[in-house]
Amino acid sequence: MFALLYFLVPLIALLYASIGFGGATGYLAIMSFFGVPSAIMASTALMLNIIVASISFASFYKAGHFYKKLLLPFLVTSIPAAFIGGYLKITDRIYFVLLYAVLTLVAIRLLVFSQKQDDNQTLHPIQLYWALAIGFGIGLLSGMVGVGGGIFLSPVIIFAHWGTPKQASAVAAMFIVINSISGLTGRLLGGTFVINSLSLSLIPLGVVGALAGSYLGSQHLSVSNLRRVLGFVMSLAVSNFWLAFWR
Repeated sequence: MFALLYFLVPLIALLYASIGFGGATGYLAIMSFFGVPSAIMASTALMLNIIVASISFASFYKAGHFYKKLLLPFLVTSIPAAFIGGYLKITDRIYFVLLYAVLTLVAIRLLVFSQKQDDNQTLHPIQLYWALAIGFGIGLLSGMVGVGGGIFLSPVIIFAHWGTPKQASAVAAMFIVINSISGLTGRLLGGTFVINSLSLSLIPLGVVGALAGSYLGSQHLSVSNLRRVLGFVMSLAVSNFWLAFWR
């Protein structure tokens, strides 16, 4: 039954790591199709997120794309917010509605807002009050759903002209790692951290995919084209849920 899951996890890790993401939204989407309980889904996705995004960040950092001052303002509020979100106990129904709302936003963001001209934009200084507010909102939602939040932070950085796509990917990767650790800590203390043998078996597969994807993304591949591919795949995943939900 889980043979397809074992194939999809490293593929998702490869695709997401290539654009600086941990892949939690992808892992959550496919695990939901296999009937994995929500607590295990969120805990497993956060563990994979930490590992995959760490590998992705290392590659982008080595390639010279990391800009520390672009990351720090968002972390000030996102870390405590992710902890709170992970600590909270919510019902399975609320969890899945929140999850697929997040996945829908991600699909739209990847399909519609991936532009090649983003690589040549004129950059502006980051606005601190906006960074603090955005960090809190992303952190809270990330902790509740079980994602790192980098997939939301990256477009904000690009659209606000605070960094290039490669810089946004590097910052998003580290943002994902730190927020995922915070969210996972909240789950541990709040009693919502649950893993099983399936969770542990997926970790090495995620590592293999991340190693390949992070190298390709930081050195060779077109970020905008990869985002569109991910957006198409994600749109297929969310459409099935919403059709069933509104019946």
